[in-house]
Amino acid sequence: MAYVITEPCIGTKDTSCADVCPVDCIHPAPGEENADTATMLYIDPSECIDCDACVEACPVDATMAEDDVPAQWEAFKEINRAYFEQGHEAGEKMVQEFLSSRG
Repeated sequence: MAYVITEPCIGTKDTSCADVCPVDCIHPAPGEENADTATMLYIDPSECIDCDACVEACPVDATMAEDDVPAQWEAFKEINRAYFEQGHEAGEKMVQEFLSSRG
């Protein structure tokens, strides 16, 4: 089970979670490509070691275990995965689609 970053991170992008991640699976971190233009941060599910450090560090409670994601944020499981499997643009497009669907 990986951890997932959800809606409260949109527009916040506080990197406290990335700072404490022991395996650097949260991107885009400051200084990385797309860090300035990304809508939110994303966790790479294939690299996440389920250590929980990011949950405690997140000031907006956007990070949670995959199994704990509430129904209204279920899409973020796929959004985080798509960001790493399909690229930055795919993840960002899915975030915009999520926001549009909420009206």
